[in-house]
Amino acid sequence: MNIIIIKTQGDENMNNQTYLQSQNERESNARSYPRRIPIAIDKADGIYVTDVEGNKYLDCLAGAGTLALGHNHPVVIEAIEDVLHHQRPLHTLDITTPMKEEFVNEIYDSLPEAFAKRAKIQFCGPTGSDAIEAAVKLVKTATGRSGMLSFQGGYHGMTNGALGMMGNIGPKEKVANVMSDVQFLPYPYAYRCPFGVGGKQGTAISSNYIERLLTNPEGGVPKPAGMVMELVQGEGGAVPAPTDWVKEMRRITKEQGIPLILDEVQTGIGRTGKMFAFEHADITPDVLVLSKAIGGTLPLSVVIYDEKLDTWAPGAHSGTFRGNQMAIAAGTATLQYVKQHQLDRHAEAMGDQLMNDLKKIQTHTNTIGNVRGRGLMIGVEIVNPSLSADSIGSHPEYPEMAKQIQKECFDRGLILELGGRYGSVVRFLPPLIITKEQVEEVSSIFHHAVEAAENKLLTQLV
Repeated sequence: MNIIIIKTQGDENMNNQTYLQSQNERESNARSYPRRIPIAIDKADGIYVTDVEGNKYLDCLAGAGTLALGHNHPVVIEAIEDVLHHQRPLHTLDITTPMKEEFVNEIYDSLPEAFAKRAKIQFCGPTGSDAIEAAVKLVKTATGRSGMLSFQGGYHGMTNGALGMMGNIGPKEKVANVMSDVQFLPYPYAYRCPFGVGGKQGTAISSNYIERLLTNPEGGVPKPAGMVMELVQGEGGAVPAPTDWVKEMRRITKEQGIPLILDEVQTGIGRTGKMFAFEHADITPDVLVLSKAIGGTLPLSVVIYDEKLDTWAPGAHSGTFRGNQMAIAAGTATLQYVKQHQLDRHAEAMGDQLMNDLKKIQTHTNTIGNVRGRGLMIGVEIVNPSLSADSIGSHPEYPEMAKQIQKECFDRGLILELGGRYGSVVRFLPPLIITKEQVEEVSSIFHHAVEAAENKLLTQLV
């Protein structure tokens, strides 16, 4: 989460360490980003943030993908100011407003026609986790079933039900009674194939295994209420699902009468080179979960689903802040700008450029095992070349090197985040407005950072 710290009179002598020390003393031990990105942000503009000491950084974290248009984009600021200057309501629960109607129109106009013509929309609490919880309640109510299917490596939020469907064991192993009755399925992660074969063969085994599991009367898995899936696993390490496999998941779930929930909290609104990531596979989901960019930098989440699932009673799901009108206005402005300026196509082009640059860097360095992603959602997996590779040629994860690369990038003015298994994947999530020149600057900094990190750590292994 990007935090804007505004200095008040008398704070001129405050530095990053002063703010960080105060944060350490008063905020929860659960805070995460400041431990790896040790700054207090004072100003933000476009792809750049400036800390309280005047240091400027390229922000390729962008609110974990929230800032589609970057920081303080003029159309977002104008939308917010319009709400304030014309005394629009700020909070309306689920009572409708002209602003809300315009937002819904923009959302429906953004969806493929086959999905939009049968779609209902539910406004949820302000986070993606809230929307995931709503989606699970929706399919359980509609089907009368209790179980859920999720995937190894998946991330769907930090609330109780979302934790139950999370692949990462760490955040949930000390939490008693997370949502039970979740069956975890193998995700087609080519570089670390769960079946040890990789490539198209690994993808085919995954889909065949899942189909047989769900159709086998001795398979041990009762028919579930739904399947929840990311088209590109974000926190799991920017792992894109192969298009053919996605098509198979849609075929299997449709034939088995299992609602398919697509978690596009991070991939939605142009991030992957399409307005929605499911468009790459030309499928129609039963349920679509959106947050992050959908609020135009402000908190908002929605669930969009097939009308056949709309069986819950009035008040069956609610949330005090589902009527965040300022976020609705900012989200409308963002959707309009993304479509008018074809930022989905721009994300595809800039993503291709960045991916090509990173693959070139891979050939000139030693610890980059894999470069992957879709659009402007890219992961670079860091490995230890001094340890033996597995059966498909993948070396073990190298979290210490990944942390050192992140630090070297930060010291050179580039903010990146880590993810994936053991935190060994360097993730790139820049705003969709990033330019060709800025991509080149990001690539150059990253190249120097990798070389510096390798010089520091690899020499210790010799």
